Amino acid sequence: RGAGAGGCQTRAMTGAIERGRQAFDRQAWGEAHALLAEATEAADLERLAVAALLAGHDDDSVRAWDRAHGEHLARGDADRAALCAFWIGFGLMLRGEAAPANGWLARADRLVAEAGPGGAARGYLMVPAAMAALGAGDAATGDALYAAAGGIAAATGDPDLEALALLGRGEAAIVGDDVGAGVSLLDEAMVAVTAGQVSPVMAGIVYCAVIEVCIALHDIRRAAEWTDALGRWCDAQPDLVPYRGQCLVHRSQVLQVHGDWARAAAVAADAGAWLSDPVHPALGVARYQQAELCRLRGEVGAAEAAYREASEHGRDPQPGLALLRLAQGRVDAAVTAIARAAAEVPGPGGRPDLAAAEVDIRLAAGDTSGARRAAEALDAVAAARDAPYLRALAGRATGAVALAAGDAPGALGWLRPAWAGFRALAMPYEAARTRVPIGLACRALGDDDAADLELGAARAVFERLGARPDLDALAARAGAAPGRLAGPLTGRECEVLRLVATGRTNREIGAALVISEHTVGRHLQNIFTKLGLSSRAAATAYAYEHDLV
Repeated sequence: RGAGAGGCQTRAMTGAIERGRQAFDRQAWGEAHALLAEATEAADLERLAVAALLAGHDDDSVRAWDRAHGEHLARGDADRAALCAFWIGFGLMLRGEAAPANGWLARADRLVAEAGPGGAARGYLMVPAAMAALGAGDAATGDALYAAAGGIAAATGDPDLEALALLGRGEAAIVGDDVGAGVSLLDEAMVAVTAGQVSPVMAGIVYCAVIEVCIALHDIRRAAEWTDALGRWCDAQPDLVPYRGQCLVHRSQVLQVHGDWARAAAVAADAGAWLSDPVHPALGVARYQQAELCRLRGEVGAAEAAYREASEHGRDPQPGLALLRLAQGRVDAAVTAIARAAAEVPGPGGRPDLAAAEVDIRLAAGDTSGARRAAEALDAVAAARDAPYLRALAGRATGAVALAAGDAPGALGWLRPAWAGFRALAMPYEAARTRVPIGLACRALGDDDAADLELGAARAVFERLGARPDLDALAARAGAAPGRLAGPLTGRECEVLRLVATGRTNREIGAALVISEHTVGRHLQNIFTKLGLSSRAAATAYAYEHDLV
């Protein structure tokens, strides 16, 4: 009777393993994880490791890889044992657990040396060194390592390694400033993913890496396309956990860009929930995305808290936090923050998002020359990368600087194409923001009808999106300069001039406009220079002559 019970138990276990294999093939990761828990064969233990990882059970995955590693060693398959050790070490490395990761990768290296040159594991073990080289800016070394890994992939017929090598070579080309070649390699890696030629783990790695690169390059169209594909891939696997949070962050960014802020906020909140338990390295990016949406809608307290949490989880809160300070009227704090952040970024062009924010902040502070330097840096990056979004962003920045310098016709030459670029990319908020300086330039040229049309169109978009800070700024400009701008002055300079004409001191002007006395003094110096004036009395007379009071 006991032997019979044992036989029944064995048959039941065998049946569970078979159902686990079937669940794995269906990509039902939670079911596969449960059914394969008692697996003993190396191949089934590898399935268990993958299912556990994709169902969100990282520790179970490590234990399964470890057991598979032991089984392969017992059978004398050093290459396969090394590959299991690689996946343990690589996973730990991505989770930020450097010491145990290095230990497992060192073990894998030793096993590969013992096994000889024939297997695929040797190619996978080139990846951490290649990643380190790219992180240090050494594109040549990174590319050489990934190329060697690609050669091993071809020799061993390993599609996962081939996709990883293509991904790495694309990233290396981009680090080496050959963006066109890099993007082509990334697209080639994605072909294998979308065709179902790689494992689910590798598919998730490639999807997320490619989308992050596209976002970093400000390639809006490509980022949106691959984000949609990632969303479909995730939705087809209801049990999938590791990439769902990152997928939601990217989806929120795309929704924000295309003007659906309400859905973007909801999706960003979902991303934060997915990435919080357990805490994932991408949580900082999710919190920054939440902060940005709060800032754009004027939710100052919530934005401040989210920026701080983003920083706690490793995401630089700039330029969003500096722009929040600007919206609060703390112009000097915004200038200090953005200057510090821009100075810390290596390279001649820096980060385009920082440069664009610096233009806005320095113009608000009356520092036209500083804004011009930031706009020139942004234009250089846009010219080098030739991305439509960056061209539009640089055009708006250059046009805004020209307008601040009193060159309204020159400003329109930059602003009109920038608006068209944002519109072609289906970016309603950015297009509306560009219509504001277009309207002000038209007003400076005496075309009040055109100005009203442009500003009215911008206002309608801001109202639909709930962009309260932009609506307030638009109202302040309209209140400060009825009729038209006073010659070459900006909207902020007109506000200062109007208050000077009412007899207020610099301290009182600063309190009224929520800016520092230092910033008021800078605006006054710009006003005197542009208008050829030398005293507050002369400025007051000018204000009355031009109907500013």
